[in-house]
Amino acid sequence: MTSFDLLHEFAHEQLVISQDPGANYVGIVAIHDTTLGPALGGTRLWNYARLEDALVDALRLARGMTYKSAVAGLPLGGGKSVIIGDPGRRDREACFRAHGRYVDTLGGRYITAADVGTSSSDMEIIHLETEHVAGLPGRSGDPSPVTGYGVYMAMKAAAKVRWGKDSLAGRRVAVQGAGKVAQNLARHLHKEGAKLLVSDIDDAKVQHFVTEFGAAPVAADAIYDAAADVYAPCALGATLNDQTIPRFKVEIVCGGANNQLAEPRHAAAVEKRGIFYTPDYVANGGGVINICREIEGWSEERALEKATGIYDTVLRVVEVAQRDKVTTAEAADRLAEERLNAVRALREVRRR
Repeated sequence: MTSFDLLHEFAHEQLVISQDPGANYVGIVAIHDTTLGPALGGTRLWNYARLEDALVDALRLARGMTYKSAVAGLPLGGGKSVIIGDPGRRDREACFRAHGRYVDTLGGRYITAADVGTSSSDMEIIHLETEHVAGLPGRSGDPSPVTGYGVYMAMKAAAKVRWGKDSLAGRRVAVQGAGKVAQNLARHLHKEGAKLLVSDIDDAKVQHFVTEFGAAPVAADAIYDAAADVYAPCALGATLNDQTIPRFKVEIVCGGANNQLAEPRHAAAVEKRGIFYTPDYVANGGGVINICREIEGWSEERALEKATGIYDTVLRVVEVAQRDKVTTAEAADRLAEERLNAVRALREVRRR
């Protein structure tokens, strides 16, 4: 599916491609929907092989942000931006100032934040050019603690659905990716008494899991074959695909990664194997909840309270799935769409 197919099918409001040759900058901003509020979505810096790949990624991620905010009950829409380039590039000031200028031209319809390949220090640079940026140092700060906690609550809800009780004590959880979100998730799981397995391309991060949480290291590709109760994808997306799904020996999939399904049809493929799939944007909604500390002035306690509610959201998704006889992925979409449609209808009433 091309970027133009996605633009039409998912009814994005706006797609902007910008460049500044002097700053070695090529960036894309995709705004999916602003029904609930300004479109929030991080800036991803990645070395895409083709412009088309970057466009497709931005469009898919923007739509995911709309649905993520909608099911989390937040006053935000969905957007995303990507910058094409090496995540380790050193000429960051020129690049991110250029990005900030283009974000500013959108007049607040889009608010950016950190994402894969970017950091809060990059957001500080963007802030030199626009006010429409969040996740700044000294404000909402690093979202990974709230994100990891939200995934933990989603996993407990999934356990309740799958096994009748939400305890994860003694359960084997195979964590793919050992970044900040995974570390915060692991901290909660370890405290409860779960047994962890971990894989990552960075051996130092794996060793931290081994030392800190008593995790068993697993080779990167072998994580799909691990005998565990839960598979927790916490790295890049599309790890639920035609090659991996037949290999799983788990009963639950629940993690912090975005776009875990390589294609929508893989939700049914997972469920056909008897595996409970926790929709990714439901489980990892803690990141946008954390941003609301900055945008809406929420306290840290309020953000954690909202992230705790992810548990009930997972149960609500299951109710919709059973009601409509659809996959949990489709049910999450419907739950988001119900809220979006309700707000659209309210706006129509106000216009009359």
